[in-house]
Amino acid sequence: MGGEYSFNEVMKRLERNKVDLIFADPPYFLSNDGQSIRSGKVVSVNKGDWDKKENYDNVDSFTYSWLKECHRILKYDGTIWVSGTHHNIFDIERNMKKIGFKIINVVIWHKSDPPPLIYKNKFRFSYEFIIWAKKSGKHYFDYEEMFNVNNQEMEDVWLMDAVQMSEKKHGYHPTQKPEALLDRIIRASSKEGDIVLDPFLGSGTTCFVAKKLNRKYIGIEKEEKYFNIAKDRLA
Repeated sequence: MGGEYSFNEVMKRLERNKVDLIFADPPYFLSNDGQSIRSGKVVSVNKGDWDKKENYDNVDSFTYSWLKECHRILKYDGTIWVSGTHHNIFDIERNMKKIGFKIINVVIWHKSDPPPLIYKNKFRFSYEFIIWAKKSGKHYFDYEEMFNVNNQEMEDVWLMDAVQMSEKKHGYHPTQKPEALLDRIIRASSKEGDIVLDPFLGSGTTCFVAKKLNRKYIGIEKEEKYFNIAKDRLA
């Protein structure tokens, strides 16, 4: 879904207790005119107006509102994954608990190839948090599928590469997640035929992987440029 409806309008059009699994990669609100390094070049961290932080209260209200809608839409035995960095993940966790979500795990995505620092005054950023939470007392987890990845119990620190060039052939999103990450999440916490929702679809990775794994999918993206990239990937 994209186009003429606002984000909240689209979320409210979805039925209560509708989806089995949600993956959300919300704005980190880091477009602050800073700089980073990508492919060996110094680049701006600005991603667009959607990633600019207005003020703390507005961001916190936005976070609470979309998480509240996710709680309403999620089935009683469904789960939600939310990614973030230290800039936003603690506020996300606080709002999740306030709404009634129960935290199952906090997974660390340890990036095997993080960008180097420009200013040598801190430790190199090499990971993102991914909160996994449930709505009620029970939830689905494919323990055997995850055990079989390395023939041992899977831990909550995942070493994975960033997005591969082949995943960007339809276009590039600045916060695109690797297909391998979504593949693991969807396999671990849903079954074939389940409905997967991504309320911040971006370039469509969640729906693309869900389709390959024989899941039904719903994606919401307000930026027309990225909505069209997602449509091309899913065609």
